[in-house]
Amino acid sequence: MAAKLNLDKLDLQIIHEMMDNAEISYADLGKKLFVSGGTIHVRIKKLQEAGIVKGTKLNVDLKQLGYDVIAFIGIYLEKSSLYDSVAKELQRIPEIVRLNYTTGNYSMFAEIVCKDINQLRFVLHDELQKIKGIERTETFISLEESFSRNVQVFTP
Repeated sequence: MAAKLNLDKLDLQIIHEMMDNAEISYADLGKKLFVSGGTIHVRIKKLQEAGIVKGTKLNVDLKQLGYDVIAFIGIYLEKSSLYDSVAKELQRIPEIVRLNYTTGNYSMFAEIVCKDINQLRFVLHDELQKIKGIERTETFISLEESFSRNVQVFTP
């Protein structure tokens, strides 16, 4: 990984604007920030090389694609030293879209996206419970995502 990058106001403005609209052209972003498109290109390249910008993502409505169940799973491990091996196994389950190593009641907290309750049941019963090192799980089904937002890295 590259050395830690000292970010200036322009870098933070670029990140802020692109987090809001990753499709904006370098030329349009340059106009908005009063610099050239070439400057934006160079800055983005620098941010990518530093590992700060990891790519862009398409934001889709999962319900429109037939994914009706979002759940969060608190995972208790037999012992914390099993984290790496359990995380590796969990990464193989495509329905798990996010995994965090946590403090508190759970060793791990996973977000899972499924088309329906039957798929969730399959993942919980037939996949998760068979992973060595998982003592037990607790599942929370999301009724609604009230909001989702990016971190504000720059306040205009």
